[in-house]
Amino acid sequence: MSWAILGLAGLVEIVWSQTIKPTENFTRLGPTVVCVALGGLAVYLLSRAMQTLPVGTAYAVFTGIGAVGAIGLGVLVHKDPLSAGRAFALTLILGGIVLARLTNPE
Repeated sequence: MSWAILGLAGLVEIVWSQTIKPTENFTRLGPTVVCVALGGLAVYLLSRAMQTLPVGTAYAVFTGIGAVGAIGLGVLVHKDPLSAGRAFALTLILGGIVLARLTNPE
């Protein structure tokens, strides 16, 4: 169950990352409230997963999911460039997430 919660935390972090820019440096109230709420939810879910998962593993997987998702959305939605190097880096991050899951008891 902790891995499912961790995965959900990572997904919330991906959504959260996309809500930062619309706050316009936290000067717009509505987007700022959404941003802070999603950030808080992501950290809450992460803390729940850390009740049984090692802190380092949980945090590394959490940030890895967020990084891959944020870059993926940047490429798909915002038309950010995707070079061979960036694609390879994403592959390594995904491989690390999978390896962490496969080698962690629970």
